[in-house]
Amino acid sequence: MARTRIPLSAADEALRDQQTKLELSTAEIGLTVRTTNCLEERGIFTVRDLLNTNRAELLSITNFGEKTLEEVYRALERIGFYRPGRRPGSESKPR
Repeated sequence: MARTRIPLSAADEALRDQQTKLELSTAEIGLTVRTTNCLEERGIFTVRDLLNTNRAELLSITNFGEKTLEEVYRALERIGFYRPGRRPGSESKPR
């Protein structure tokens, strides 16, 4: 019996893509080994975990400072997750 594939709508495809990104490990998004180790010590293993952790919680991690936070933000932006107030393609210079 031949199966017919039912095409997904663009919204379904986008949702599936986002779910896949949320399950990526912190190592898979291009963070350094040191940063990944800091996050994993705090129980942050996936992009979903990372997005559920606020700035203050991240900065409270030992050896995790503003430069490391910026590394995390840039890695998230590369896969399509932007901080509030930032839009795709808008590059602001770090202070």
